[in-house]
Amino acid sequence: MEYVVETLDLSKHYGEHILAVEKLNLRLHRGEVYGFLGPNGAGKTTTLRMLLGLIRPTHGTARVLSQPPGAPSGLARLGALVETPAFYPYLSGRDNLNVLARHAGIPRERILPALEQVDLADRAGDAFKTYSLGMKQRLEVAAALLKDPELLILDEPTNGLDPAGMAEMRVLIKSLGQGNRTVLLSSHLMNEVEQICDRVGVIHLGELVAEGTVDELRGQGRLRLRVSPLEQARELAAHMNGVTDAEVSDGRLRIAVDAGEAARINRELVLAGVEVSEVYRERDSLETVFLGLTQNGSANDVE
Repeated sequence: MEYVVETLDLSKHYGEHILAVEKLNLRLHRGEVYGFLGPNGAGKTTTLRMLLGLIRPTHGTARVLSQPPGAPSGLARLGALVETPAFYPYLSGRDNLNVLARHAGIPRERILPALEQVDLADRAGDAFKTYSLGMKQRLEVAAALLKDPELLILDEPTNGLDPAGMAEMRVLIKSLGQGNRTVLLSSHLMNEVEQICDRVGVIHLGELVAEGTVDELRGQGRLRLRVSPLEQARELAAHMNGVTDAEVSDGRLRIAVDAGEAARINRELVLAGVEVSEVYRERDSLETVFLGLTQNGSANDVE
């Protein structure tokens, strides 16, 4: 299978003591939105810079769109928002993109579609200095879209935005990850990743500590039941098919079982003479999982 991004033991060290990224193995599939999740200083931005060819790895290899990082043929099919672009404050949004397009040899015909994709076409003639922070962020995304890229790399695109701006950016990113385009989204915001991403990789102290869909990372979950008599219900549940654990906690019965089995569990308990007055599903939130994966140790000094 051809991966859009593939790394093998990708590492970046600064001196003997700072391991910014250590033996990172990533594989991004075409057409997915991949969330690269980690606390500040975990190595996210360092990884993105290596994928773009901005810095060289200490060890390991990477392929981006089947090319070495920084190869012109790969960069021509890639758009990125890693460092904040320096737009001219007195030029309009359209003219700023025109400057970028001319410098990169991109046809001017790509400017309007890029502005439309980020919902800035109606403000394209206004000076950049008059834009709100959210509009400025969307213009940055439009700049990354000028090449109509197969791979879009976004580093913390909602930083500094208010809740409304963050919601708008989430909708935009989700819409961009359609068809054959792949989006690599670096973030430390759980809500952002949970709502947008098809798969998530968690990086901590430069190492990939978990990877999977949001559901896979959150795990099986449990059923929580209000029952009477409680101990009898626990004994019955512990011997039911599909139940991997049954315990009493805070006056409730907690059962580790697939959520689709809730009706069967309820029925079997009632038929056995147990009164069931409440059943609901509980699962670890992505935030809980993330904190469990990243609370050990301290973050590196290099982002």
